[in-house]
Amino acid sequence: MELNNIDYQILQILSENSRIQWKDLGKQIHMTGQAVGNRIKKLEDQGIIQSYSLIIDELKLGFSYTAFVIIYMKTSNHEQFIRFLNGCPEVLEAHRVSGEGCYHLKIKVTSQEQLNGLLNSILEHGNYTLYLSINEIKRRLSPFDHV
Repeated sequence: MELNNIDYQILQILSENSRIQWKDLGKQIHMTGQAVGNRIKKLEDQGIIQSYSLIIDELKLGFSYTAFVIIYMKTSNHEQFIRFLNGCPEVLEAHRVSGEGCYHLKIKVTSQEQLNGLLNSILEHGNYTLYLSINEIKRRLSPFDHV
């Protein structure tokens, strides 16, 4: 699907407020709510819009530790490790990477004890390097934040 300017406008507005009513979105881009709904449905069907999300203040829920972990695998068979990652709610992001390490993880935990437990479990799959976040400088939720 080739996107045009209207599609990009819709994506930008949805990235700012995914709960906006179609008619209200339509007013901003001079379209009817039904026409906006049809465009959104096409964007969903094409997999461009994959999901809608909720942003939660993790600190208010007690998730006071953010860590970045570089994983160095012990084996070339990563299936068991990937299953392990998919079962870890503390792991917010996991990326297989080129360069240093095999995987980079972003994790959030409530305590040092929880962090230690997760790191001990990771050791079953490989070694790691740990970086603790001391201050979040920028959070970009969407590639459309800058538009």
